[in-house]
Amino acid sequence: MTIGALAQSAGVGVETVRYYQRRGLLPEPVRQYGSIRRYGPGDAARLRFIRRAQELGFSLDEVGELLKLQDGSARPAIRRIAHARLAQVESRIADLQGMRRVLRHVIHECQHSPGAPRCPIIEAIDSRE
Repeated sequence: MTIGALAQSAGVGVETVRYYQRRGLLPEPVRQYGSIRRYGPGDAARLRFIRRAQELGFSLDEVGELLKLQDGSARPAIRRIAHARLAQVESRIADLQGMRRVLRHVIHECQHSPGAPRCPIIEAIDSRE
């Protein structure tokens, strides 16, 4: 398949495929049949792996590490990478839960303190603490 068909098979743009090639995440096939490069099912599977890993929040550096370990034989290293990502996700969830608490509080305060000189939502955002 051409680079366009490869990109379409994974739902990415051609420039994304080229970027992954420059990063060393996706090999660039040799030119055959004139100047057209042809990609195979293995390339499409690798591209889908990269996209799925990114959807799970792995950085491209982490994706590169996972690709090197793709045969599954170095499970401790794979777990280490996944565990680090899980810790990042859990930290982000804690941050989001804190934001939710604050927003719920200021919305409640805004609704129940109509006589306040300033809206509690604006006050909370403008707070310089």
